[in-house]
Amino acid sequence: MATVQPGTLWVVATPIGNLHDLSARAAAVLGQVALVAAEDTRHTRPLLAHYGIDKPLTALHEHNERDVVDQLLARLAEGDDVALVSDAGTPLISDPGFRLVRAARAAGVRVSPVPGACAAIAALSAAGLPSDRFVFEGFLPARTTARKARLRTLDAETRTLIFYESSHRIAQSLADMGDMFGGDLEAVLARELTKRFETVISAPLQALAARVAGDPDQQRGECVVLVAGRRDGADARLTEGRRVFDILRDELPPARAAKLAAAITGAPRKALYQ
Repeated sequence: MATVQPGTLWVVATPIGNLHDLSARAAAVLGQVALVAAEDTRHTRPLLAHYGIDKPLTALHEHNERDVVDQLLARLAEGDDVALVSDAGTPLISDPGFRLVRAARAAGVRVSPVPGACAAIAALSAAGLPSDRFVFEGFLPARTTARKARLRTLDAETRTLIFYESSHRIAQSLADMGDMFGGDLEAVLARELTKRFETVISAPLQALAARVAGDPDQQRGECVVLVAGRRDGADARLTEGRRVFDILRDELPPARAAKLAAAITGAPRKALYQ
């Protein structure tokens, strides 16, 4: 009996807004697979129909991924090719699919990317912020306390920061960034990229937060926020030193807390104590 050759799991990037951004290769792969695993089949079906592709769809999202992985691995083991797509952009980037890709690789299944649109990279390319080194943070926590705590850990970051944010939290998140990072830090809001109402707005954080808070139109659609990293290493050390000092001074006298924070971070002790 001949051994069945496992199929390929294709990780296919889809448009983030403009349907014409689907690559010719992506369309060809979607047209030849046996099954398309989609984050939301209701979202993916019109995309396939636009390109005249008629393929079976199955849902794979954050709530069912654990259960669906075994079913998809069985199809791949039978020799079927499967395409993995998200609602928009490159799968796994703040989207489901990690468990499937990991399980497929562990099972010896070929996993091949079909690259294309990604909102984080598209925003970075148009933001005018340093792009040689950057950090992708995805979505911040929904609750204010947890969101500020996450931002506090990033305050000394020297690389450009990239965040995704929902439309109903964008105004508050920008305000929190201004509180945590300082209102003068350069930032960019890239909204509705590749779509009709695309906007890319650059301003210091405080001004950007105020503009978005006062303009309901900037609180709609898909949002990417980029924040410039700290440019001065000494400034970054001082920021981190102050963070550590704030923690230590709850347990130690200020002079002792400043001395330890300076030793840990390299920040000047006198500046911390003052």
